[in-house]
Amino acid sequence: MKILIADDHPLTLQGTKSFVESYKHTVIDTCSNGISALNYIQLHSPEVAILDINMPGLDGLDVARRIHEERIKTKVILLTMHKEMTIYKKAKKYNIYGYILKEHSNIELEKCLKEVKEGRCYVSEFLQENLIVATDNSNVELSKLSLSERKIVELIAQQKTSKQIAKMLFLSEKTIEGHRRNIIEKLGLPKEKNTLLVWAIQNVK
Repeated sequence: MKILIADDHPLTLQGTKSFVESYKHTVIDTCSNGISALNYIQLHSPEVAILDINMPGLDGLDVARRIHEERIKTKVILLTMHKEMTIYKKAKKYNIYGYILKEHSNIELEKCLKEVKEGRCYVSEFLQENLIVATDNSNVELSKLSLSERKIVELIAQQKTSKQIAKMLFLSEKTIEGHRRNIIEKLGLPKEKNTLLVWAIQNVK
C-alpha cells in the first residue's frame, strides 16, 4: 500500500516509517504537522494515512474529520498516546480504519495494516482495558473542548502568550485569541483579565 505518515516527533516519525517499510509497504511522504498532511492527502489521496493525534496546525482528529467530510478515499489510522473514551468516540465518528496506542505500535502496526488492506477496521487490543473515562471535574470540563482547544489550554497553563502559542501551532495570533474566547465561553468562565490563565494553571495537570 502507498502510505503517508504524519507525526511531529522526528524520532517517532522515522521509527514508524522504518516499521512500515519493513512490512513491504511504500511510504510516499512524511509530514511533521497536520496542515501539510491534509494538503498532501487532498492532492494525492494516498491509500492510507497514519496520523499522530497531537500535531501542530491541525491535529490528527481534525485531519480525519476533513477527510471524512470531503469524502476522500484515504483510510486513516490514528497512532496515539490518548486513552480517553471521549477522544476514541470522536475518532469513530470520522470512520477511521485504525486506532493504535503508541506504546504498543511495535507489535500492532503490522496487524493493523493487514486488516486495513483487507478493508477491515482495527482497534488496539490493549485499548479496551486502558480506556479512561473522565471522572474528576477538571477532566469533565476539558472534555467540552476540542483537541486543538485542549492543546491551547495546556500551553496557557505553561504560561505561554498568544504570540508564543501561535508560533508553536503554526497559527495566527488572531486565531489563538479567537480560540481563547471560545474556550472561555465553553467553560463558562467570567470574562475577566487572566481568567483562563488562572483556570488552566489550577486544572491542567
